[in-house]
Amino acid sequence: MEHVGLAAATQDVTLWSLFMQAGFIVKLVMLGLLGASVWTWAIVFDKVVRFRSARRQYDQFEQVFWSGQSLEELYRTLAERQNSGLAAVFVAAMREWKKSFERGARSPIGLQMRIDRAMDVTMARESEQLEARLSSLATIGSAGPFIGLFGTVVGIMTSFQAIAGSKSTNLAVVAPGIAEALLATAIGLVAAIPAVIAYNKFSGEAGKLGARMEGFADEFSAILSRQIDEKLQSRQAAE
Repeated sequence: MEHVGLAAATQDVTLWSLFMQAGFIVKLVMLGLLGASVWTWAIVFDKVVRFRSARRQYDQFEQVFWSGQSLEELYRTLAERQNSGLAAVFVAAMREWKKSFERGARSPIGLQMRIDRAMDVTMARESEQLEARLSSLATIGSAGPFIGLFGTVVGIMTSFQAIAGSKSTNLAVVAPGIAEALLATAIGLVAAIPAVIAYNKFSGEAGKLGARMEGFADEFSAILSRQIDEKLQSRQAAE
C-alpha cells in the first residue's frame, strides 16, 4: 500500500497533472504565459529573418552606390521599386532634389533643408519598421515574471485553503499544491527570459542599422550639397 501511495503521489506532480489540477485562475495565467512564449518565439524568428535581409540589402546598396554609377541612373533604377533602408533614404532625397529643381529652386539653403527633412522622415519610418513588435518583447520580458508570480500567489492561497480543509500537513498532501503554484512562476520565467534577451539583441541590431542610415544620409547630404552649389552656379552663369 505504501508503494502504491508513493506512485500516486509521484504521478500527481507531473507537469500535465499539475496543470490539470490547477484552479481556473492559475490555468488562465499559465495559458496566457504559454501564449506569450509562443508569440515571443514568433517575433524572434521574424526579426532574425528581417534583420538578416536588411543587412544584406544595406550592403548591396552601398556597394552599388559607391561603385561610381550615376546618381540619375541609380535613381531611375530604384524609383519604381518598393524600397527600404538606405535605398528608401536615397530615393526620398533624389525625389525632393528633382522636384525642387523642376520648380526652379534658387535658394541652396532651403533646398538642402527640404532634402534633409525628406531623408529624416524616411529614416524615422524605416526605424519604426525595424523596431516593430520590440515593445511586445519588452512587455513580455518585464511583465511575465510578475504574471507568473500572481499565479503562484493564487495557487498557494488555494493550496493553503485545501490544507486547512483537509486538516492535514502531510507532505504528500501539501507538495502537489505548492508545485502547482510554483509552476506558474516557472512558466513566467520561461516566457520572460528569452523575451528580454531577444529585446536587447534586436534593439542593438536596430540601433546599428539606424546608425548606418544616419551615416549614409550625412554623406549623401554632403554630396548633394556640392551638386546643388554647382547647379545653381551654372544656372546663374547661364542667366
